[in-house]
Amino acid sequence: MQVGIVGKPNVGKSTFFGAATMASVEIANYPFTTIEPNKGVAYVRTPCPCKDLDLKCTPHNSACINGTRMVPVEMLDVAGLVPDAWEGKGLGNKFLDDLRQADAFINVVDASGTTDIEGNTIDPGKYDPSEDVVFLRKEIALWMREIIKNGLSKIARQAKMQGSKPETILQERLAGLSVTEGQIKEALRSVELPQDPTLWDDETLLALCVKIREISKPMIIAMNKADISPPENLDKLRKMGDPAIPTLAETELALKKAGAAGLIDYVPGDSAFTIKPGVALSEGQKKALDYMAEKMKGYNGTGVQACLEDCVFRMLDLIAVYPVEDESKYTDHFGRVLPDCILMPRGSTARDLAYKVHTELGDKFIRAVNARTKRTVGADYVLLEGDIIRIVANK
Repeated sequence: MQVGIVGKPNVGKSTFFGAATMASVEIANYPFTTIEPNKGVAYVRTPCPCKDLDLKCTPHNSACINGTRMVPVEMLDVAGLVPDAWEGKGLGNKFLDDLRQADAFINVVDASGTTDIEGNTIDPGKYDPSEDVVFLRKEIALWMREIIKNGLSKIARQAKMQGSKPETILQERLAGLSVTEGQIKEALRSVELPQDPTLWDDETLLALCVKIREISKPMIIAMNKADISPPENLDKLRKMGDPAIPTLAETELALKKAGAAGLIDYVPGDSAFTIKPGVALSEGQKKALDYMAEKMKGYNGTGVQACLEDCVFRMLDLIAVYPVEDESKYTDHFGRVLPDCILMPRGSTARDLAYKVHTELGDKFIRAVNARTKRTVGADYVLLEGDIIRIVANK
């Protein structure tokens, strides 16, 4: 699973990415700092079953901190998007192509309104940041439409003769974007296309692409620089239709660095931090930490972790599941207790989990065992949050 960090240049995307992942990225106050995409790993929190079961777990693909499982999520920070990127302006085509495999987007917006539509620094109050949301949605939809249109005339004539369904044609065109036929069918319930693909026009295709993007790649707004943003800007962004969370990316990054330096105790996602006893701070450090603490009170934290977790658990609606090989001891074949935590779409089945673990397990699936209840379940058993599942397959 991959979350794409999107937005225009110079809004704090790379700072947000660095704060979420602690990856080393170039951060500067000018457009197009990021040229090549930055990849990193962030972590989302979910309760680990070890507490309920009174066990000491030995995680393999994740970490457990005091009964909270930290599950890795891949993040991608790409070059900033400017108007008409779908036509190649700025680094548009590269930006968009880098995002093909993203499952969801975090749209980082400079809520303070101190950067114009192309990411240039301007005086406060001179720009409405809600415009960033409008143009970015449109650019992605136009990009998707151009992918569909590329070579469509020939394909449409063939499809008309063969009687192909619209969703089949569209899925073939958008397969490289990880868009499924089911998602396209859902979009087609809102935007009706002529059965004859030779009659598809630009306006209808654009409306359809808006819906396909909403369904296949949902977006959350990170209202960045919230600490210096006028309240009316935040109110406007909250009314844009996508979930919107105030974020203090610079603060989150600074706190993680201070924690790594041994100055403070801070757990990402917490609403506050504490200065470690006996630590000698300079006046500048004290002043900076006081400022950050005060701003975090107003937003119940920095919002970076909340933004990521809302994206994964609320928008993508993923649940945490734990595959094991011994349901009585909750271990894998190395004897590790609750070794792996896998994020699955809500509604996934035991067979889906088998395929996620290994294709061969899915192909040779016989049954599964719910390790909590010790009951045998079938391939169509619908997984629940926190399930511990043993997969039984033919050898």
